[in-house]
Amino acid sequence: MATTDTANAHAIQDLTPRQRVFAIIGASSGNLVEWFDFYIYSFCALYFSSAFFPKDNPTTQLLNTAGIFAAGFLMRPVGGWLFGRVADRYGRRNAMMISVLMMCGGSLLIAALPTYATIGTAAPVLLLVARLFQGLSVGGEYGTSATYMSEVAEPGRKGFFASFQYVTLIGGQLAALLVLGILQLLLTHDELVAWGWRIPFVVGAASALVSLYLRRSLHETTSESERKSEQAGSVASLLKHHGRAFVTVLGFTAGGSLIFYAFTTYMQKYLVNTVGMSATTASRVMTVCLLIYMLMQPAFGALSDRIGRKTSMILFGLLAAIFTVPILSTLRGVGSPLMAGVLITCALAIVSFYTSIGGLIKAEMFPVEVRALGVGLSYAIANAIFGGSAEYVALWFKQAGHEPYFYWYVSIMAGIACVVAFLMPDPTRSGHLK
Repeated sequence: MATTDTANAHAIQDLTPRQRVFAIIGASSGNLVEWFDFYIYSFCALYFSSAFFPKDNPTTQLLNTAGIFAAGFLMRPVGGWLFGRVADRYGRRNAMMISVLMMCGGSLLIAALPTYATIGTAAPVLLLVARLFQGLSVGGEYGTSATYMSEVAEPGRKGFFASFQYVTLIGGQLAALLVLGILQLLLTHDELVAWGWRIPFVVGAASALVSLYLRRSLHETTSESERKSEQAGSVASLLKHHGRAFVTVLGFTAGGSLIFYAFTTYMQKYLVNTVGMSATTASRVMTVCLLIYMLMQPAFGALSDRIGRKTSMILFGLLAAIFTVPILSTLRGVGSPLMAGVLITCALAIVSFYTSIGGLIKAEMFPVEVRALGVGLSYAIANAIFGGSAEYVALWFKQAGHEPYFYWYVSIMAGIACVVAFLMPDPTRSGHLK
């Protein structure tokens, strides 16, 4: 077994471009499934919130569902630690296969949950349990898949290849919106509220079978000796020897995650709850915006191969800090879906400087024996605190009558990310990834 594992790890260096592309597809397929399942919760919340939280105020219902959405993020640091340790000690492929199965289990539970009218307070409690289960899975998926894709990507084109992590992540959101859009065409609003919202969760769970099959054929990128190292998957070793890199990732992930969720998952609710669009129109606007955003990722990833990862990160933080408030303030009073789409697309172009290389730049900062743990845990902590709370904070400010405060909050965090990116060493010179 050790000989086979070592041979597989060394064979990564000799993969042809075509083989690397298939490896990227196999790794990213599970990423798409994971994020489809995770985001369908947010996009369907407009329909099922009343089934679990029977309140008269729509904003209060959304606050409750957003709170459980945020709770799922609280499990991400646990997932980042658990799956990071598994990936560093037992292999990237094993960790990725387990994570996609766990996500689908959570989706099946949500699809079958009785409502508040049937079992009372047990309904939202079980919904919370399912979300915590999914949060654990997604917490491990990001770090493991980002690590694998960075290791299997072709040297000199790592930015381009690694960008497909967010292509599939955004693709998961886009697929969720497309499924919801189809259901909106086929079912009435009352049918969607009554039972139609359950269908996407079943679709996501079933799609895991394809991903599981693809991931079974992946090459392992680490050797037996690397996985048996005393430092492999060790939090103590990570913090002792790579503390600066860990804190740096926390710094720019906080702003990156916050603005990403502000302009993706929360934006549909913003268009409905603040701009005044119908749920159907908001879904269509976001479908187009996310499609364009997805197509941007390889271009921005390839750009980072030319100008450097550090430069891309500085541009992200600077532009986001300057333009977030003007974009959200203008969007608040816009009446045209077309103009709303243009504004959101501009914001997502800025975010692309970060998302196209987010996983890669983190992986470049850690050595192989703690890479999955370093990427997954640092990302999960910052993502849980700032990304997971984005919807809740935005809705809380709105309910308090100070919605513009959220715009400034996002801008300030982007500014912090810019400062962190400016001060960090160039990750491409670390020598951790060739």
